[in-house]
Amino acid sequence: MKVFVVDVIPEVGLDKIKEKFDVSICDQPEILSKAELIKNVSDVDAIVSTVNEAIDKEVIDSCKKLKVIANMAVGYNNIDVEYATQKGIMVTNTPGVLTDTTADLAWSLLMAISRRIVEGDSLVRAGKYKKWRPRMLLGTDIHGKTIGVVGFGRIGQQVAKRASGFDMKVLYYDIVPISAEIEKKYNAARVELDTLLKESDYITLHTLLTKETRHLINEQRLALMKSSAYLINASRGPVIDEVALIKALQNKQIAGAALDVFENEPALSPGLAELENVVLLPHLGSATEETRNKMAEMAADNAIAALSGETPPNLVNKDLNKK
Repeated sequence: MKVFVVDVIPEVGLDKIKEKFDVSICDQPEILSKAELIKNVSDVDAIVSTVNEAIDKEVIDSCKKLKVIANMAVGYNNIDVEYATQKGIMVTNTPGVLTDTTADLAWSLLMAISRRIVEGDSLVRAGKYKKWRPRMLLGTDIHGKTIGVVGFGRIGQQVAKRASGFDMKVLYYDIVPISAEIEKKYNAARVELDTLLKESDYITLHTLLTKETRHLINEQRLALMKSSAYLINASRGPVIDEVALIKALQNKQIAGAALDVFENEPALSPGLAELENVVLLPHLGSATEETRNKMAEMAADNAIAALSGETPPNLVNKDLNKK
């Protein structure tokens, strides 16, 4: 059986697949175009994908014998899961393994933007640090402030857990009911989204990308935020209307933003890179050796199980067997 791996994933995953199947790997630095992707997957039994590749109806229809799409990510909005299900193709993901790592990264972003870490690093490297000055690069305190967590799943809860160490008030918003036990565990209070935006000093996004959450943070909602507030996004780029965010940052409508993901990733909306009150990272949420190794191994295990006639441990379209 043939497996196409869309990028060079950690060896722990690659080696597992290579032991059992005929594997081809794309090692180019750019995202595969749809034409290139179709050319590579037309005769494979499995695709090991990442968030970069849009595996839509056209791509799926080009596959003659595809059995599984093993996404090396928690999210799978890059895949037309409904159509894959119609075609009898399994879709898998890698949940749970990156929860703490991504929560750590969200806090890294929060601290970097509030304490102006990137600006300070640039100043020192440019040789502009001449002496300690009382008003040089003044940031904003984190301890004792209010953090608003949008999306209170596994990652959102771990972000809240870390907030307790800073004696922060934790507000959260989630459309899925959260038990009183979990609220008590993380000392978190549920409020409506608009209330969260109005009252929080730091707003951090941890929601899936769906039709409902696309542009969840738009011009109207940015206007609700405090002028001293910071927005952090380590979920999916299109959750924020990037053009509206740039306008808010340019006008100092909010204090700043720290982004690990972008609306049209990897491209940035015009004007974003020129802003000083923003921190920009290249989608590093799960980027530790330990976590990426685990993700690669999980993706491999999912693909191997599917091609071996078994149910993958992380099957997304669980209703597939009902069809």
